[in-house]
Amino acid sequence: MVRLMMQSMRASPLLYVFDDCTLDTARREVRRADAPVPVEPKVFDLVLYLLANRDRLVSKDELISAVWNGRIVSDSAISACIHSARVALGDAGTGQRLIKTFPRKGLRFVGSVRETLSPSGVVEPAALSLPDRPSLAVLPFLADPDQGYFADGIVDEMILALSRMRWLFVIARNSSFTYKDRVVDVRQIGRELGVRYVIEGSVRKSANRVRIAAQLIDAESRMTLAANRCEGVLGDIFELEDTIVSEMIAVIAPKLEATEITRARRKPTENLDAYDFYLRGQECYYLWTQSAHESALAFFQRAFVLDGSFAAACGMAARCYTSRKTNGWVVDQEVEVSEARRLARQAAALGTDDAVALTSAGFTYAKVLGEMAAGKALVERALSLNPNYAVAWYCAGWIDVWLDDAAGALENFGNALRRSPIDPLMFNFYAGIASAHFVAGRLDDARLYAMKAIEERPDFVTALRVAAASCALGGRPIEAHEYAAVLLRIDSDIRVGNVKDRVTFHPNTLSKFVEGLRLAGLPE
Repeated sequence: MVRLMMQSMRASPLLYVFDDCTLDTARREVRRADAPVPVEPKVFDLVLYLLANRDRLVSKDELISAVWNGRIVSDSAISACIHSARVALGDAGTGQRLIKTFPRKGLRFVGSVRETLSPSGVVEPAALSLPDRPSLAVLPFLADPDQGYFADGIVDEMILALSRMRWLFVIARNSSFTYKDRVVDVRQIGRELGVRYVIEGSVRKSANRVRIAAQLIDAESRMTLAANRCEGVLGDIFELEDTIVSEMIAVIAPKLEATEITRARRKPTENLDAYDFYLRGQECYYLWTQSAHESALAFFQRAFVLDGSFAAACGMAARCYTSRKTNGWVVDQEVEVSEARRLARQAAALGTDDAVALTSAGFTYAKVLGEMAAGKALVERALSLNPNYAVAWYCAGWIDVWLDDAAGALENFGNALRRSPIDPLMFNFYAGIASAHFVAGRLDDARLYAMKAIEERPDFVTALRVAAASCALGGRPIEAHEYAAVLLRIDSDIRVGNVKDRVTFHPNTLSKFVEGLRLAGLPE
């Protein structure tokens, strides 16, 4: 449950003026016809919450979270509080001209409201400017008093995990926790901390089970961009914290990146800065076509030209060359290998503490340069920096495939799927799992996962190659020839003799793979 909240009385005291009423957040006072009206604290909080969120419908669960701090409250107590609020504002009866009930949906403050600064309060500080990267704050989660330590631990771990993502600007814990036990409007938090996004959440306990909910919110529009809920059994509390944080990051981080890509797309080209070029490169990379990858490479290179310390952009430029090799898009192999080596080395040198740069560099070392040990070491370094980075687990899985370590590959791909269950490159995850099963000699499993990848991306040549070879060696000649025919329509230059230029397998597996493609009907 989320705590989207009313205006803070400490930092931004306001007067809300409506009908013949005035609500003063600094004095916590309601006046009608300039006479004070006695109201209970919960009634005041309820009215203030509805005023602060008057541009939308507020659900009963949200009111419980904000006004009663998520505690169990009977329907009769909530109804009584709403009735008292209406009486205090002179809105009792059937008119509902100020607080309107929407049956089975919630409440909304529908009166005309004017906001001014409270004369009894301090002047609101000027808003901080936004950084040149996506910026967010993770606020303390709501929790029952006996679960406060656990909720704080989850928030600490989320801040640490998000801080490892170098493309993010994350507010430090000490600043975020100044909002603990305060009900503050999310837009005010965005202004005071200078962030575009806020993560809010709650922890609830029932017997030995806990339920954790979190939402990623746009601080300016108050829109919820992503939400996740997970449950666990209290036992090993540190293991539970790790699991919960991983699941939360798996939902929030991809949505945050997608939102930033959309924002960059709306920005006029002439105003783009380095990070926006990087975002556009990411968008093109995910399209997974030759022309899109050429555009991605150009965007990453432009980002790096604008900011020579942008290690992630340099690394992603190098990674574009891995896709070119995989898909048979290489034009001049000698030139591209040389450029990939230059970019990968530069990314590794610049990004010693950047998981994106290290992962991209390591993947390029292994795939394009054939330097498996160096590539594996860089990806492992990335995972030590950010164990929630799904792409690093995915790249580690592929490197294990190429090292003939099927068990290690499957474990790494499993970790990647756990951390990014709706990844835009899911077809690549499935193709990696299919390849790991091929390495292990489980041809039917390899075929099935290759088919899953093809369902996601029918023109994905990596999956088509594994499907054709697995079917041919597994006694399914008709299917093998069908997959090989599709492969040839997409990659007309592929031959048995040049498969090794596209795939990266251990010599023992490579000979078996090539034989499978030969049996599937691939020309010599």
